[in-house]
Amino acid sequence: MKTDIQRGLVLRNEKCHEHYTTEFLYNLYSSEGKGIFDCRINVLGHLQQGGAPTPFDRNYGTKLGVKAVLWMSEKLQAAYRKGRVFANSGDSACVIGLRKKVVAFSPVTELKKVTDFEHRLPQEQWWLNLRLMLKMLANYQISLTEYISGKMEHVTRRTLSIEKGF
Repeated sequence: MKTDIQRGLVLRNEKCHEHYTTEFLYNLYSSEGKGIFDCRINVLGHLQQGGAPTPFDRNYGTKLGVKAVLWMSEKLQAAYRKGRVFANSGDSACVIGLRKKVVAFSPVTELKKVTDFEHRLPQEQWWLNLRLMLKMLANYQISLTEYISGKMEHVTRRTLSIEKGF
């Protein structure tokens, strides 16, 4: 840590050892760091906010874990030169997740630009545009003109035809 390395990662399983808890490892690294580096704890289970994971959750988590490890291996191989790792590009710290139905790695520097840190939410939430439609589907007293701006095209029998494929 006294050299050019800027970040490190320690992964720990909750069942790895009864004495080597997350708190113990945090205290160990914090005391040994002595101003050279700092430590933080991030227990991913706290982010889940749900009940017991379903088999789908476990399967999907395994797939994401495999993709993350493969990605880290590729990055390490690409950044390894002359016995040292040079991971100082913007995409060396990423978050894995879904983006438009595709598993993607988003650099933390990009996520910082679109995140509301005070409320811990994205600045732009795509689903907010669907609220009026959801109210209509839930039989709220709301006009369709509030949802769709501009001219409404009326449906006629000529436009609905089985022969023409609707």
